[in-house]
Amino acid sequence: MRIPAKVRVGEVPDTRVVGPVSQTDIVRFAGAGGDFNPLHHDPEFVETSGFPGVIAMGQMQAGVLAGWVSDIFGVEHVRSFGVRFVAPVFLGDILTVGGTVATIAETDGESRANLDLVVSGTKGPVVTGSATVVVATT
Repeated sequence: MRIPAKVRVGEVPDTRVVGPVSQTDIVRFAGAGGDFNPLHHDPEFVETSGFPGVIAMGQMQAGVLAGWVSDIFGVEHVRSFGVRFVAPVFLGDILTVGGTVATIAETDGESRANLDLVVSGTKGPVVTGSATVVVATT
């Protein structure tokens, strides 16, 4: 088991940059997750949808965000994780993944940090969320 990360309120752990998002990224995620909605792979269908192009599935960005949280804090220290999809991700978008330590409090004998999370795309936030992780007291 990894030692919990040492953080302070207001701290912004190193962000991660992902992309540009490619059709291959989307197809790989669709295959892994079984999401074959034509919005993610069929340009002719997308033309009828009102979107300007193929979009990545929101769970792909949520997965990238969950990976960032678990890489920074250790999956064994994650107590909660939730997301909200706020904008579509298109081919070519570059994603910046990160978060801010909002609060730290003692809960159930553990020091826990509440994180405000965000994945930003080329035009702004695409996913927001929150997580609670066990941290080391400083």
